[in-house]
Amino acid sequence: MGSLTVRNLSEDVKRRLRLRAAANGRSMEEEIRLLLAEGTAEVVARPSAAKTNAPARSETPARQILLIIAGGIAAYKSLDLIRRLRERGIGVRVVMTRAAQEFVTPMAVGAIAGEKPFTDLFDQHSEFDVGHIRLARDNDLVVVAPATADLMARMANGHADDLATAVLLATDKPILLAPAMNPRMWTNKATQRNLKTLIGDGVLSVGPNAGEMAESGEAGLGRMAEPLEIVAAIEQLLADRQDRADKPLAGKRILITAGPTHEPIDPVRYIANRSSGKQGFAIARAAAAAGAAVTLVAGPVTLPDPPGVKTVRVESARDMLGAVQAALPADVGIFAAAVADWRTADEGVQKLKKGADGPPRLALVENPDILATVSKLKAKRPRLVVGFAAETENMIEHAKAKLKRKGCDWIVANDVSAAGGAMGGDDNAVHLISEAGVESWPSQSKDGVARQLVARVAAELTGEPR
Repeated sequence: MGSLTVRNLSEDVKRRLRLRAAANGRSMEEEIRLLLAEGTAEVVARPSAAKTNAPARSETPARQILLIIAGGIAAYKSLDLIRRLRERGIGVRVVMTRAAQEFVTPMAVGAIAGEKPFTDLFDQHSEFDVGHIRLARDNDLVVVAPATADLMARMANGHADDLATAVLLATDKPILLAPAMNPRMWTNKATQRNLKTLIGDGVLSVGPNAGEMAESGEAGLGRMAEPLEIVAAIEQLLADRQDRADKPLAGKRILITAGPTHEPIDPVRYIANRSSGKQGFAIARAAAAAGAAVTLVAGPVTLPDPPGVKTVRVESARDMLGAVQAALPADVGIFAAAVADWRTADEGVQKLKKGADGPPRLALVENPDILATVSKLKAKRPRLVVGFAAETENMIEHAKAKLKRKGCDWIVANDVSAAGGAMGGDDNAVHLISEAGVESWPSQSKDGVARQLVARVAAELTGEPR
């Protein structure tokens, strides 16, 4: 019954349930049965006001690490490390190797950590729901302190023959090592070879330090970093991780076009459209807020430059193409501008006058196709090219045809008919079209569309599931 209940719970609730079960030293199945029993008892007893007003159980810590303690004399420092982390509001779950238990006891670790440490890969309670996998995933960071020469060797070679190495092999979270060993073991070519392999795999390290060893007469490089040094490294990694979560496009270059273009007929008149540029400017703001370095190439609009965005103002389609080419390379190109399809073949030097012969004949030529030009580049093509389709009828069909014709990756189609209200308005209802299919988004503000599009772009660049 417990496993059936778990399958139907949200991931957040499951995570909280696992932490509660671990804190109480019970399996998830036992915890579920206890909760069901308590819930039934409360319904029957109709709890009193005093019980209703009882303080709520503590929430899951906002930051959670998994500490793996390996078998070295420096394991005693891990007790202080746990205490320092908990003082800072960082939740600590602990895995102890068999050798670690020769130096510090699970009882001591559990008393300081506030929950029973995990010690056995084949423990029936923790493996009720594949415990080693959730230990590998339900944390923000995995810390190995002390990291012995033996454990580093097994990590470098992909071993998974105990709980610690199974977790390390299964985790998708950052790993921080605090090496600790005899100086000659540290300088041994095999250890340095293993360290190089681990660093190449993206594993991070703090220490070791130089100083006296536990063994009499031994000194050199090999002492585990002090707990406060490890705490500082952990806090920096957690802060960097939060920054990346808040700024998913950090380090990415995004090129965006917005607004109409004006194609001169003479010094007074021009060909244009009703685009306000609001949607493109909203995308630029959202991309900048997500940490991207944004270049916005904007046609003639009355909107202020978005803060934190490099804005290049242009008039004509040819001006816009030149500015776009100058802004490449970029990781992403989002072409929201409503570029005029045509311009006059011969721009009048003087203002055209009315005459007895009636209105002048304007010979039109096609403007450069900016979206198609960038989509079909062999060099400097952005990894992701997004076009916009402003349609008044058969929106999806026309947008699909445009996707194929232009060679871009996505098309954002929107209804710009008078009834749709998108052209010049503050709201928009769009459809995201790609080879994978059509996503129809609800009607929302243009800022809402921008944030949703930027989130989809970030997910695409990082390969995260939508």
